[in-house]
Amino acid sequence: MLKPIALATLISGTLDILFAMILTVAFGREIGNMLRYVGSGPFPAATDMGQSGALLGLLVHFALMAIMAAVFMLAVSRRPDWVANPWLAALVYGLITYAVMNWLVVPLRFDTPLPPRPLSIATQLFAHIVLVGVPFALIARRYLGGAVAPN
Repeated sequence: MLKPIALATLISGTLDILFAMILTVAFGREIGNMLRYVGSGPFPAATDMGQSGALLGLLVHFALMAIMAAVFMLAVSRRPDWVANPWLAALVYGLITYAVMNWLVVPLRFDTPLPPRPLSIATQLFAHIVLVGVPFALIARRYLGGAVAPN
């Protein structure tokens, strides 16, 4: 169980943070500030910690990804048939993680307004479904899906 969790964390975590970095630069912002903002979720002082705060943000990002990967892999280990159609599993889990992060966790921690802006919804749905859900589902199917026949 640890190998698929670690692999999913590494792959999806890297894809997701690279996408966040690309968006950050595209909007004329600094990557370090974005990473410090991520770190400030559990560690509010991260915003004033310079490079250490940015590194902390990167660690927080991968820790959150590891939690999401562990939850997904645990669910699939109990119900391997869920990845018989990995695209559906990716869509469902991507929507779940999007909703939890963007409609619950972030608004509660940072007092962000709801609903999010359309561009934010679109980019976050892409990240959660394509960059997180798809790798999770394909890795789970490979390592935990057993002899599940595809639909």
